[in-house]
Amino acid sequence: MEALGIETKSLDKNLIILTMPVDGRTRQPAGYLHGGASVALAETAASIGAMANIDTEQSNVFGMEINANHVRSKRDGIVTALAKPIHLGKTSMVWEIQIVDEAEKLICISRCTLGIVPKKQS
Repeated sequence: MEALGIETKSLDKNLIILTMPVDGRTRQPAGYLHGGASVALAETAASIGAMANIDTEQSNVFGMEINANHVRSKRDGIVTALAKPIHLGKTSMVWEIQIVDEAEKLICISRCTLGIVPKKQS
């Protein structure tokens, strides 16, 4: 999170809000927000949301699948990820993440499936 400048704004079991700057850390060579940075932001938000919904003493969260549709480009400023659960199961979760700009225009929409894996007892 630190490497990309991602900051936590709200941690709720049903809504995770993170922000990320569009700057030298998160731009692709042509100067626009890198799709990979958007995906990293989306999966981070989904993972934090999943962790808020489990007993982290008993289980770990691992990304299984993520997709993203990049619908608008951005050169600078801040993007905000809004992650909401679609499915909260015992062994898997599915989260929808909308990434918007300061005017709440959609930049990227993503869906992330996470596995909930029991920790091995030592």
